[in-house]
Amino acid sequence: MNPLLLTDGYKIDHRRQYPEGTTLVYSNWTPRKSRMEGVNEVVLFGLQYFIKKYILEDFDTHFFKQPKEKVVKEYSRRINNYLGENQVGTQHIEALHDLGYIPMVIKSLPEGAPVPVRVPMFTMYNTQPEFFWLTNYFETLVSAVVWMPCTSATIALQYRKVLDKFAAETSSVPEFVDWQGHDFSMRGMAGIEAGLISSCGHLLSFTGTDTVPAIDLLERYYNADSDKELIGGSVAATEHSVMCMGTIEDELGTFRRLICEVYPKGIVSIVSDTWDLWKVLTEYLPQLKNEVINREGKVVIRPDSGDPVLIICGNPEGKTEQERKGVVELLWDTFGGTVNEKGYKELIPQIGAIYGDSITVDRATRICQGLKDKGFASTNVVLGIGSYTYQYNTRDTFGFAMKATYGEVNGVGREIFKDPITDDGTKKSAKGLMKVVEEDGTYKLQDQVSWEEEQQGAFKEVFRDGKLLIDQSLAEIRQRIKS
Repeated sequence: MNPLLLTDGYKIDHRRQYPEGTTLVYSNWTPRKSRMEGVNEVVLFGLQYFIKKYILEDFDTHFFKQPKEKVVKEYSRRINNYLGENQVGTQHIEALHDLGYIPMVIKSLPEGAPVPVRVPMFTMYNTQPEFFWLTNYFETLVSAVVWMPCTSATIALQYRKVLDKFAAETSSVPEFVDWQGHDFSMRGMAGIEAGLISSCGHLLSFTGTDTVPAIDLLERYYNADSDKELIGGSVAATEHSVMCMGTIEDELGTFRRLICEVYPKGIVSIVSDTWDLWKVLTEYLPQLKNEVINREGKVVIRPDSGDPVLIICGNPEGKTEQERKGVVELLWDTFGGTVNEKGYKELIPQIGAIYGDSITVDRATRICQGLKDKGFASTNVVLGIGSYTYQYNTRDTFGFAMKATYGEVNGVGREIFKDPITDDGTKKSAKGLMKVVEEDGTYKLQDQVSWEEEQQGAFKEVFRDGKLLIDQSLAEIRQRIKS
């Protein structure tokens, strides 16, 4: 598809609506408001993917390398069919094709950086006066692509903070947190691209994922190499159809076959609530105890229904002893383990648990706290983080918007801004050219600066006139977000 058609319809004729003599439009991408309690910084991530995938690859393949007559005809047909006969014209499209590249500067903070709400993450402006219309023409495409990886990376970081905190307090293996948050989201996301870019955001803070193609995306667009570094990984795991096919009458046999024959070593995760989770924990596993403890690897029990906090930690109001104890304590009753130097119980290395249904940051916190209250290390359980976490968001979760704050008309600069009288302040924009400075480890905005001042500060040119100038790697972004 011609990438110039990847825009909102109302953008198409803005070129003629700007004042005559307009030569420059300068815009910024900013998270304007947090709708997540306690989260006031948003992780920048996904801009490099946007530049490489859309501005470079897609424009090159589907616009600049196509015959001019073909792309102009396609554009004209679509716009005329869409708006009716109008005067949008195609000369500006022809001129861009003749130029052969996107005449734009993008200046950005480093990816992986936590950026305070209301501080711009990056700015964009045109480098050729006749293409002033391009800056905000890109707003739709930028917004549609970038808000989700930023949002998912930010949410993943909240999980990481929670899991790090409890591991530091209760566990002898705090490094296990790399695997403790596992991405289960792909099937519930709004399309494949959403699944991939969201999972890449997750992988900034964790290494566990079931979204296999996210690894390919990070290799292609973020200079990762799975032969040389751990991008993401997972383990062998069952699903309910496997357990059902083994029949309810021979569920014990299914467990034995999986543990002893199919996976005699290594890690295997077995979904365990197909029928009766408590029977699995108190009848089947005790019968398989010797096989489990003598096995080279780990058997991971996976409950998949009910309230995750109560299932993992136990329900004090439960009707049965099994319900009151919960999964981790029942595993301890059968397999035991050790009490670490911090005074908390850790299951033997051959057994563990994972819960991956409807996990939230709040539930993750309550699970870790519940285990701690019972004297168990938080790292006894892995949490599967799915689309309940990563898809229940919108662009408005952090109020993302790309807005113009400066322009030039007939060679004269104009500081522009919006401040709706009917708004609560969310949509009030900064004004003029921008400079972001780092003070005491926090980014701060200075607006209404001069061009000379705009060249200073934390913004760095990452793209200019068809060329990527800074090509970041997954490794350095991970290091940045963890530090």
